Amino acid sequence: MTTKLTPRDLLDRLVSFPTVSRDSNLPLMDFVEEYLDGYDVKAHRVYNADGDKCNLYAHVGPEVEGGVVLSGHTDVVPIDGQDWHTDPFTVVEKDGKLFGRGTTDMKGFDALALAAVPLALERGIKRPLQLALSYDEEVGCLGAPFMIDEMKTTLPRASAVIVGEPTGMQTVTGHKGTTGLDVTVHGFEVHSSLLHTGVSAIMLASQLVEWCRQQTATNMAREPDPVAAIFEPPFTSLHVGMMNGGTAHNITAKTCRFTVDIREVPTESPAEWVEKFTAQARRIEAEARKIRPEARIEITQYSASPGLRPEDDPTAEPLVRLLTGDNGTHVVSYGTEAGQFQERGYSTAICGPGDIAMAHQPNEYITVDQFQKGEAFMHRLIDHLVES
Repeated sequence: MTTKLTPRDLLDRLVSFPTVSRDSNLPLMDFVEEYLDGYDVKAHRVYNADGDKCNLYAHVGPEVEGGVVLSGHTDVVPIDGQDWHTDPFTVVEKDGKLFGRGTTDMKGFDALALAAVPLALERGIKRPLQLALSYDEEVGCLGAPFMIDEMKTTLPRASAVIVGEPTGMQTVTGHKGTTGLDVTVHGFEVHSSLLHTGVSAIMLASQLVEWCRQQTATNMAREPDPVAAIFEPPFTSLHVGMMNGGTAHNITAKTCRFTVDIREVPTESPAEWVEKFTAQARRIEAEARKIRPEARIEITQYSASPGLRPEDDPTAEPLVRLLTGDNGTHVVSYGTEAGQFQERGYSTAICGPGDIAMAHQPNEYITVDQFQKGEAFMHRLIDHLVES
């Protein structure tokens, strides 16, 4: 007979797996699959190209449409260089707080979703509960799209998706999109006293960085549309957070690498921003090649997560409002897989326990009160699925 684990038991187990994005999450998924198997719930895996990480989804209850998806990610950010007062991968309760990496972001929600499985089966839900656990959310929501595409073809269609990122149990209906570009500029080395005969990769890169600044300034000055206006800031921003290149102060830089982080309001197309950036890079590249044909600019898109926009005819939003009693208008600045579900036709909202300000921090914690409110939310959700 399967030993029933409490939400806290499940949180302890999930946090104990050090699923930093750079590492495998398979041991955690092995535990989840074994846990679900104990309730005769079949787990489906969707692996990454290297086979060292996977998504996992499952269907609980009757094989009918109109269910609810609970979506969460399994990866966490690194603890490197952080001053933790406790073991990050052991949940420690103190002063009404549960400390541990991922307690807030977002293994707390994952634990609550798993704990809802036996409850759903015991209560005899009339509409199904579906679980969706993804990999590599923290590095650009890379895993979820493959899982969602498979869920669409293998499971009865759900009527609502709840992404459990920490919102303090508020109903969130919007977030910006996120696009990440890795840019490598190749120049041509000469002595700096003869710089007109060479091409400095750093100088070329600086032109693109300045273009990003100008675009952000233009966006900031523009009157925001009604959807953009609810965000802070109410415009698409382009930011360069890392740059390195060059060999010595008196040599034109042969290479320069930098990253661009684009945060799009949901009414603007991420693909169009990539096209604009690429077009500017090609103009700069063409001028540089007039000096040295070896000059070139390589652009690799390493992440692309669409924004979540308030829906015209939602099913997820009213459900979450019913379960929480929250009628406020809330959007968040961080990205999630919610936009990826919505892009594929699912009505989606975000709601989960915890404070996003604690995410990624040393001594990350979720309050016991928030964890308990998340558990109460799950009980009300199961009641809803029983009564449907």
